[in-house]
Amino acid sequence: MSEKKKAVFLDRDGVLNKEMGDYVCKFEDFHVLDNFSALKELQDRGYMLLVATNQGGIAKGWYSEDELAKMHNHLKQVYQEHGVELTDFFYCPHHPNFTGDCDCRKPKPGLLLQGIAKYNIDPSRSYFIGDRERDVEAGEAAGVKGILIDSDQPISTVLGMID
Repeated sequence: MSEKKKAVFLDRDGVLNKEMGDYVCKFEDFHVLDNFSALKELQDRGYMLLVATNQGGIAKGWYSEDELAKMHNHLKQVYQEHGVELTDFFYCPHHPNFTGDCDCRKPKPGLLLQGIAKYNIDPSRSYFIGDRERDVEAGEAAGVKGILIDSDQPISTVLGMID
């Protein structure tokens, strides 16, 4: 049996791209934050990097899954140009006011559990960096250590909290 991997899950808005206060609905409003060296360091330490993001704006009809894919492809490409591999993106397209309850919208752990299952990840050796309490809650519900940062806070400031 192959050894379980360790991962750092990352929230998107306010962590990988600039927090806009609400949803980032248009590609033009999508501004990547410079966390390149911090994420490269985590990658060099053997962590797989996975994105877990609520995207309730899809359920609200504010943007399409195609527009979201454009943003995620751009994010992946910009980080790749800096030697950082964002392995996968897990997103919840639901919103409780529009689609009812689901098991993937943070603070529920569904997005992380998908990543853990897909990539054979050991939650006890993994982390979730997010700028909302719900990110930490989702991480802990999935058995992953949550790290709360302020929106747009450089990830380099919390590297010491990761083994």
